[in-house]
Order: sequence, then structure tokens, then C-alpha cells
Amino acid sequence: MNKSHNKKRNVGIIFELLLRCVSARLIEGKEKSAQESLDIISKYFDKESELYREFRLFNALAKSTVSDTAVAAGILSEAKQAARRCDAQKLDREKSLLIREINHVLDDSSFYHRRVPDYKIYATIQTLLNNWRAEDRSDLTRTIQYETKIVGWLLEEKEEVNLLEEHTSPDVDSLVVKILTEKFNQTYKKVLNDEQKNIVNLYALSMSADNGEKIKQKLKSLKEDTLNEIGQYFEKEDNKVLLEKVESIKKLIIHENISTVDDETISRFLVISQLKAELLEVSGE
Repeated sequence: MNKSHNKKRNVGIIFELLLRCVSARLIEGKEKSAQESLDIISKYFDKESELYREFRLFNALAKSTVSDTAVAAGILSEAKQAARRCDAQKLDREKSLLIREINHVLDDSSFYHRRVPDYKIYATIQTLLNNWRAEDRSDLTRTIQYETKIVGWLLEEKEEVNLLEEHTSPDVDSLVVKILTEKFNQTYKKVLNDEQKNIVNLYALSMSADNGEKIKQKLKSLKEDTLNEIGQYFEKEDNKVLLEKVESIKKLIIHENISTVDDETISRFLVISQLKAELLEVSGE
């Protein structure tokens, strides 16, 4: 591989570096800074951009696995034609703007120094895309070598790592959700019960899917189940002081509004979940 490969203009490498920047900053607790990286991804990998089109093409070569050499060769042929249909000037301009924004907005001296595991194959793919687009025949032998290498790569079994299948903002959110919920569960797995962790996960997923319908259904079910447990508690308990306290809690739960779910709502329902667990323990279930 040519040692002078420009990683800053490699669509696959730059995308990986942006994702790693997001991950690093979330782990460091720098949510605002992580959002800046996500905003850059959303802006420059928009479906209407040439950068997005090249990335889809790049990803097909980088992530696909096929079992037949003929199929791999066919994919390569289709990729070559697609690369040549690209608006090269527009793509070059978008890459320049992306690099500029990364440098000025992120202001991260370590950004380009993060390790990309498949760097060599990524460099090979980008070089091929560039050569195909330019229809460069100056070094046909090298191009054939690279094409052969990519055919071999397509035949290799790969891990099921599908970071951003469609590469749009909702899927970017999904990545963040995954990082956040894994980090949350690592921190609080000994504190929260299974239902509470499920509530947190559903709430996190509601940022990028179904407009919060699943979390609303979960909270509605929790509300009904807890009120049912309180009803059974009333049938068994005869301590008036305890019953008065439980009655006041019951009224609060009845009036819980789940039409809008936010952080405060989730906090209250985590308490309700704990109450339900304690009532179940008292009843021996």
C-alpha cells in the first residue's frame, strides 16, 4: 500500500474516526462534545450528499462477505461503474468542507491518531475508488493487484458489525444509545433491578425509534401492575398508618401522566418499579 495514503480523504477511515471520537467523549462524560461529532456525521453523511453515496459504496466493499469468487468479481464490477457515476468535483468539495469542520469544530489533536483496525484494507478500497473514478491507467498492474486483494477480502468471513446500516441520523442515535446503555448498565447493574434496567433501555431507544411508544406502553403496564399490587396489599394489611401512606402513594401513581416521557418521568417510574418489587416481596411472589 502506498505510504502516502491520505487518511483525511478516506471516507471509511474518517467515518470510523468520527465514531471513535463520539465513543471516547461519551466514555469521558463529555456529552456536549460527543454531540458535536454526531452533528458533523449527520450533516456530511446526509443521504443527498456525494459523500454518503461514496460511503455506501465503500461500506459494501468493506463489510460484505460472499461465498463465491464470481459473485465477488461481480460486486467489484458494479462498484467500479458506481464509482464512475459519482460527481467527483462535488465529492472533493464535500470532503474538504468535512475536514475543515473536523479541524475547527472538534479541535481534537488526537483525532487523526486513533487506531482504525482495518486501515490497510480501507486504504486499498479508497485508492481503488479514486482510480476507478479517474479511470487511471497509469499503473494498471497495481490496480489489478488491489482488485484481487478486495476480491479476497470479500470472500473472508467478517464479524457482524453493522454500525450504521443506513448511515442516517436515527442510526447514529442508535450507536449512541448502545454506548450509553452499556455504560449505564455497567455502572448501575448492581443497583437497579431487571425491570428498572429495561425501563432505562427502552427510554434510551425512544430517542431514535417509534416516537416513544414502547416506553409509554411499558410505563402504562407498570402503572397498572403496581396499582394491582397495591390493591392486593390493602386486602392483607390492617395497619392503618401504613395503609394511609400507601393510599397517598396510590393517588400519586393514579395521576402519573405518561403522555410526555422525560427524565423526571423515568425517575419517578423507577421508584414505582422499586415499590412494585417490594410489594411482590411482601406478598411472597
